[in-house]
Amino acid sequence: MIPSPSAPATPQTWELPNVDPAAVLDLARGLECPAPIAALLLARGISSLTSAQAFLNPTLDQLHDPALLLGMDLAVARIQQAILASEHILIYGDYDVDGTTATVLLKTAIELAAPPDSPAKVTYHVPHRILEGYGMQTGILGEAATAGVRLVISVDTGIRAFAAAAEAKALGLDLIVTDHHLPDDAEGIPEAIAVINPAQPGCPYPNKHLCGAGVAFKLAHAILLAAARSATNPTPHLTRLHSKLLPSFLKLVAIATVADSVPLKGENRAIVSLGLRELRNPVQPGLRALMQVAEIPFNRIPTATEVGFRIAPRINAAGRMDIADDVVELFLTKDPVRALTLAQKLDSLNNDRRATEAQALTAIEAQLAELRTRNDGFPAECIILDDPDWHRGVLGILASRVVDRTTRPALILTHQDGQAHGSGRSIPGFHLLDALTAVHQSSENPTPVFTRFGGHAHAVGFSLPVQNLPLLRSRMQALGTSLLTDPILTPPLHCDLSVNLDDLDPNFLEWLNRCAPFGLGNPEPLLIARGLTITAPIRLIKEKHISLTLQQLGRGTTITAIGWTRHTHWPTRCTDLGLEPGVKIDIAFRLREKNNPRFPGLDLELADIQRTSPAHEAP
Repeated sequence: MIPSPSAPATPQTWELPNVDPAAVLDLARGLECPAPIAALLLARGISSLTSAQAFLNPTLDQLHDPALLLGMDLAVARIQQAILASEHILIYGDYDVDGTTATVLLKTAIELAAPPDSPAKVTYHVPHRILEGYGMQTGILGEAATAGVRLVISVDTGIRAFAAAAEAKALGLDLIVTDHHLPDDAEGIPEAIAVINPAQPGCPYPNKHLCGAGVAFKLAHAILLAAARSATNPTPHLTRLHSKLLPSFLKLVAIATVADSVPLKGENRAIVSLGLRELRNPVQPGLRALMQVAEIPFNRIPTATEVGFRIAPRINAAGRMDIADDVVELFLTKDPVRALTLAQKLDSLNNDRRATEAQALTAIEAQLAELRTRNDGFPAECIILDDPDWHRGVLGILASRVVDRTTRPALILTHQDGQAHGSGRSIPGFHLLDALTAVHQSSENPTPVFTRFGGHAHAVGFSLPVQNLPLLRSRMQALGTSLLTDPILTPPLHCDLSVNLDDLDPNFLEWLNRCAPFGLGNPEPLLIARGLTITAPIRLIKEKHISLTLQQLGRGTTITAIGWTRHTHWPTRCTDLGLEPGVKIDIAFRLREKNNPRFPGLDLELADIQRTSPAHEAP
């Protein structure tokens, strides 16, 4: 295991936003909310009563017009033409949550837009992660053309598919690309009938951070709007487009938006909030079965955390460990028995994934321990680890685990038959796709590193010849040494509020929950409480986690704080700080509601501990 890190020589500083007390009181009065909630909203740039009410009460009106997306009119016109001519349409998907849900959304929308007496012919292809890898493959396009396909629509992929776009044109296939990944600045965008991607140059769409399913949803919305306007007798689905159909679609878009870790701001936050409401009691058999095996109760709104840690991993497990077609079938089937069978298969695959991940993580922890010992700490560079025995389906998860343990960006690779395949995850302040672009090829380094690569700031995927691994390591080491400065590797801890324990009453918690869903761009609030007294011996949990019993001076409230060891080894930290009963500490924490109905209440999940300074001692 990784040696237990002790407290850093220079403790992490805590930063609180500077908000105007008068503005806090004004907003609190207007909303009739606790003052700390008003302070939280102001700190997140929500300063007016109107914007606060919109933030706290998301509606469909907060979704942007899909027509604002560059290329949308061309795409809709070509799809309408294909529907009316009964052309064979192929949706080219991807094997993760984003790609599979996008496939379901677009296939469903096209079929609903077709006249009842002339059903659309829509098939889909979800690639096999191991056999095909990421992105559109020319061989699959050739098979599609032979099968009579005339229109191909990509979802969650295609923005860098120049070879596939050229092959489609040569085969006489029309191509529509829908994607959200960053385009290649040097190459531009592939040649297609239409390219729909808010990140492409010249696109006026306000939300540049839609996930792939979000982009597919926008196309689906536009298709259904066009069908409703053109039909002389719209079907009941189309007449209830905004009251029933779009909210129903948002269930899958919300799952994908959470799973893809895009910023939960503005439209994205509205999508997730509205979609989670629809997940309270889903009708579609596949969603019900998936929530059942994930042990998420019906008749209440699930949290973004439950979606991210219970639903999304089971969907992703299909593409990681087997084939992702099962996910598409799960969300399309109307048979509850078949749905439960598929959901149980995903659950089993997720268990297999966890076992595979755990086995690889043992080897990774050994490598990290050696690296840390050899360098007297983790070096200021991107961590690059590889092993031919690691399963390609869990590389992204393993990269995230390495980031958690080292607070460094990480590239994790496996290799077979002379090719290395990898996934990367990053930290704030280090743009991983830009890093890969910089080391790939330049005038100073003319030898190209990668066979292919893509992604965004926080996550990437790539492949390269095995003999290029030393080249990748040396170039990434040089880049990391220059860019990974102390402020990036040890940033201040950005906290939201300073509170007293007595502030944490049911009314405060209710208002805090209204600020959800939380995620990237709208992080779960990090609170500070100062001058707390440790009232009982520190309790160890499984020899690596801790439980503290704390009380605030002059108040009767006693509460439990839990420290779960991730990159901080809490038992060592407590020893280094000399913590024992009677010592006063300041804590940075997040609120956790207890799940046990017999013992309701709150726990505090620790993010950091400091001994109380004299300046914060109670008189």
